[in-house]
Amino acid sequence: MRVVVQEAPFDFGKEAQEFASGHSNMGAIVTFTGVVRDADKGGMDRMVIEHYPGMTQKALEAIAEEAVSRWTLGDVLVIHRHGELRQGDMIMMVATAARHRVDAFEAAEFLMDYLKSRAPFWKKEYTADGAEWVAAKDEDEDALSRW
Repeated sequence: MRVVVQEAPFDFGKEAQEFASGHSNMGAIVTFTGVVRDADKGGMDRMVIEHYPGMTQKALEAIAEEAVSRWTLGDVLVIHRHGELRQGDMIMMVATAARHRVDAFEAAEFLMDYLKSRAPFWKKEYTADGAEWVAAKDEDEDALSRW
C-alpha cells in the first residue's frame, strides 16, 4: 500500500505501469485519475488545494487500510496533489489490485468517493471575479453513503 500527498505533478502512465507490473498474480488492476475541471461556474483560472500534512497523510492511509480490510485486495495506491492546479491538471490517482474485478472496482470507487467528500483537503477556486471556497455537494455525500 502506498499513499502519497504531493505538490508536484505525477506521471500517470509511469505510476500505473509500476503498480500493475508488481502484481502479476492479481486478476484485476483498476485505475482512476481525477482531473481539474471548471464545470460549475465557468471562468476558473486556477484552483488551490490546502491541507494539514500530518493529518491528511494519516487520514488517507486510514481509508486505504479500510479498503484493504473490506475487500480482498493485493495492493492500493493513492496519490493526491495539493497546491496550485489548473484546468486539465491531474489532481489525484487511485489504483487497486485484486484477484477479482469486483473487489478492485468496488474498492477503487470507495476510495474515490472518500477522497471527493471526506479527505481533509480544502479547495479554493480563483476566477476573474475573485476567489471562493468549494463547498461540499449533496451528490458527493450521497455517493459516500452507499459504503
